[in-house]
Amino acid sequence: MAKDVNMPKLGQTMEEGTVVNCLVKVGDEVKKGDVIFEIETDKATLEMESPAAGFVKFVVAEISQTLPVGAIMMILGDKDEQVPMGYVEELTGGKGLAAGATITPAAQMPTTIAPLDVMAETGKPMGKIMASPRAKKLAEDLGVNLATVKGTGPAGKITEQDVQNAGAAKPAKPAPAPQPARPAAAAVPLSQATLGSTVKVNRLQRITAERMLKSKQEIPCFYLTVKVDMTELAALRTKMNESGDVKVAYNDFIMKAIATGLEKYPIMTGQLAGDVIKLADAIHVGLAISVPDGLVAPLVKDVNKKNIREIARDSQALIERAKNDKLDLSDLEGGCITVTNLGAFGIESFIPIVVPGQCSILGIGRIADTCVPDNGNILVRKLMNMTLSVDHKVANGAYAAQFLDFVKKTLEDPKQFTI
Repeated sequence: MAKDVNMPKLGQTMEEGTVVNCLVKVGDEVKKGDVIFEIETDKATLEMESPAAGFVKFVVAEISQTLPVGAIMMILGDKDEQVPMGYVEELTGGKGLAAGATITPAAQMPTTIAPLDVMAETGKPMGKIMASPRAKKLAEDLGVNLATVKGTGPAGKITEQDVQNAGAAKPAKPAPAPQPARPAAAAVPLSQATLGSTVKVNRLQRITAERMLKSKQEIPCFYLTVKVDMTELAALRTKMNESGDVKVAYNDFIMKAIATGLEKYPIMTGQLAGDVIKLADAIHVGLAISVPDGLVAPLVKDVNKKNIREIARDSQALIERAKNDKLDLSDLEGGCITVTNLGAFGIESFIPIVVPGQCSILGIGRIADTCVPDNGNILVRKLMNMTLSVDHKVANGAYAAQFLDFVKKTLEDPKQFTI
């Protein structure tokens, strides 16, 4: 019996996925658990396993196509089963192909429900419409208002044939006067960029851009900056790194101080959900890591339950996986705050952008030897700036200030750390 394979929900926040690769073709036998697609989410590219066993009868999803969670991607069936043409056409908007074809069909199905910005001729708002990309393109070419077209496809979606019928009595738009062709500039990798060149945007850069835009649009932030005296902590770190099987970084101390602060000020782990604030179940701290393709912020898990050396060991393993593109979804979901440190680049301070789904992010500047007056004397202390960006929907200024002050005082009193 024919079975539909649908776009799975590969993460808590996933709403849609892009098909990066299809690893099977029509006629192949697949077993439950076999990898059949590679799917790009808003966080990572993940392998999709088959939810059932069978023979591939039809591949609906196209490479580079973005589909909502639950959309049909493939049809499986018994070896000699013939999938009814009507069933295939229903899934593909009338673009059916005979079951058992020897090639993977490039079926086109509607993948998004776009808001309608125009009104029907009756003057009443139409809300949303469904139409395949080809139907939309044809409507644009023929000057057909999709709001006036009645769809005959599944769930009332508009097909190319519907648009052709609507435009049959209407002349197409006059073709624009030909313009002199301009040679397109070849896109180059970021590493080869020069003035005037066109730079390719890779998958990670695009995802980062989309998420940062979402953050700036949806998260109203305020910013708090403090100066931390790291003199004693620097001495402790040097002493710890003289022995032991793992080198401890400043970030490891900072993450531990943050985790301890989040236990005392738990609202800083929250997210607004309707008329309530949902607090995190565990304290997972994101660590911003520069990788060849851009930037990722995987999570060090349960930081509040670990000592400094355990945090250092986990963070080093995380950095290694990130640089070798070995992160999985569990490394990226469930964080409540992120640490991003630009001190190694000589940056004094900066204002970081909150990661969507988290309450705040802490930006760390460089540690600088600074002359500080002390009872008529001048002392040289190691000072560091920290800037906290906070979602004002979740926490107010006074609460966040107390949290940041707690983190500062914890770092300035290293006796509090379990090593």
